Amino acid sequence: MSTFELNKIAAGILLGALLFMVTGTLGHMLVAPKPLQENAYKVEVAEEANATAAAPQEVQWPEPIAPLLASADAAAGEALTRRCTACHTFDKGGPNRVGPNLYGIVNTSKAHLEGFAYSTAMAEAEGEWTYENLSRFLFSPRDYVPGTKMNYAGLRSDKDRANLIAYLRSLADSPAPLPQ
Repeated sequence: MSTFELNKIAAGILLGALLFMVTGTLGHMLVAPKPLQENAYKVEVAEEANATAAAPQEVQWPEPIAPLLASADAAAGEALTRRCTACHTFDKGGPNRVGPNLYGIVNTSKAHLEGFAYSTAMAEAEGEWTYENLSRFLFSPRDYVPGTKMNYAGLRSDKDRANLIAYLRSLADSPAPLPQ
């Protein structure tokens, strides 16, 4: 096939596309739809159904983590941090990434690192990262601190959370005492 034939085919395709666009534009200009003042078909909805649909579901928080910490395995917790290293570092004095450095996090105040851009929700969160608070946050970050930037679904296994918290506890010059 010669280049002249290819040019004719390409020109035909382009002309067809151009005609399609012009026809659509002219159609919209000639037939301008008018928005309705109210819905043409009204759906009756009971008020009770709206109230239950809008009500947020109560979060079923996990059992207290303290009893599991006594037998937790920090080495197994360290293995769990592989999924965290994309956003966090764990070394003393390590850099912040998308998330803050987690060295010495146990029993420090929430949003404690100066210079890190915490989400507004996390910056306004009060209290300290106690063992129970860490457990709840790791269980469901978005339910524990609504509005957090942390994009993590949560760690549902009690044993895995206990192991991870035991590892985080070990990341300190003097680890926090275990709860009674």
